[in-house]
Amino acid sequence: MIDNVMSELIIIGGGLAGAEAAYQAARYGVDVTLYEMRPIRQTPAHKTGLLGELVCSNSLRSVFPDTAHGLLKTELTIANSLIMQAARATSIPAGSALAVNRDEFASFITQKIGDHPRIKVIREEVTLLPDQPAIIATGPLTSDALTAAIIEVTAEGSLYFYDAIAPIVDADTIDHNLVYYASRYGKGTDDYLNCPMDEETYNRFYDALIEADRVVKRDFEDEKFFESCMPIEVMAHRGKETLRFGPLRPVGLPHPKTGEVANAVVQLRAENAQRSAFNLVGFQTRLKQPQQQKVFRLIPGLQEAEFLRYGSIHRNTFINSPQHLDRFLRLKLSRPNGYIYFAGQLTGVEGYLESTAMGLLAGIFAARDVLALPQFRPSNESACGALLDYITSPKVDKFQPSNINFGLLPPLEKNIRDKKLKKQAIVQRAIEAWQVFIAQAHR
Repeated sequence: MIDNVMSELIIIGGGLAGAEAAYQAARYGVDVTLYEMRPIRQTPAHKTGLLGELVCSNSLRSVFPDTAHGLLKTELTIANSLIMQAARATSIPAGSALAVNRDEFASFITQKIGDHPRIKVIREEVTLLPDQPAIIATGPLTSDALTAAIIEVTAEGSLYFYDAIAPIVDADTIDHNLVYYASRYGKGTDDYLNCPMDEETYNRFYDALIEADRVVKRDFEDEKFFESCMPIEVMAHRGKETLRFGPLRPVGLPHPKTGEVANAVVQLRAENAQRSAFNLVGFQTRLKQPQQQKVFRLIPGLQEAEFLRYGSIHRNTFINSPQHLDRFLRLKLSRPNGYIYFAGQLTGVEGYLESTAMGLLAGIFAARDVLALPQFRPSNESACGALLDYITSPKVDKFQPSNINFGLLPPLEKNIRDKKLKKQAIVQRAIEAWQVFIAQAHR
């Protein structure tokens, strides 16, 4: 760790990646100026001016250590991630997932960043790339002006896909006589509300969903949906059984009183510890708001549901990172007054933790450059290193965003046939490799 060194780094964007990058760089002793345009200028999806505001799900995925997301959590925790601190401090019951109270989560991050002596927060929009060391972490809703500036230096059209937000309903308006608590597909504790559908109810719901009016895309927009955030109505158009084998699959969810397995089950996840609000799991949507009321109230238990937030659709922007970024997340274009780094979803990672990981690495890399220290890359045997390798390797063909998954990590030197033991070995190898990087990076 480097202390008492007065050097400056600009960070644009106060989401998960930008806040994490600021926190990590400041730990090095680098003075950080963090620009966030909200609440002076809002995005189509954000509601507050809080740093680290979550606009989609409030879940940070699995807590199980032998999963890819569990491994990523472990690595971020080892690196003293601000986002993981916030998540642990504001977590709420969600079975096998780490879910947070979104308001408390963002407030925690905002206070930690605001109170840090080396971080200055400025609330204004940045429209040009800075002429000094900087990290661009403006996320999937980068403003048009800054997007244009990025396109100018990358000399290509902006790549993008669509991200959809699931609706949230008031818990007091759910008919609890028709729903029951259970785990998500038999894993973890019984933290999810389940709305069972018989065949007739499912058919009625499906027909209404197919026929419902959707928000019309603008003429210049080409729809490119990321598979894990596919709108519910888009999935439905793939076939009548698609939902029953997707977000509405009833596997492992027998009714606790009758033992009956429903034809389909809609799951609701709590938004806070008080369970005063629930979001519809897997129900990202671009349906018009009146249609959301009409269609989703066909779900058993939601006949009188009041919507605290409607689902919506927004465009996610990302750059062709393998072409434009070097192996340390730096823009390859030479700039005489310091490197420009990219972090978060702009780099082509998808997911809260993945964005955080790239913010953490960008913060470390940028701080070491500002302080003229040698650089170290994490091994691709670690989850963070594997993500970094994926988005910066020129070998990647037809680049598309990716979550963390074990497929990104290299195979074990010795094959293990038992799947459980194999995952454990991959996780152990990853943690050891990550610990080596963290020791080097903070030497």
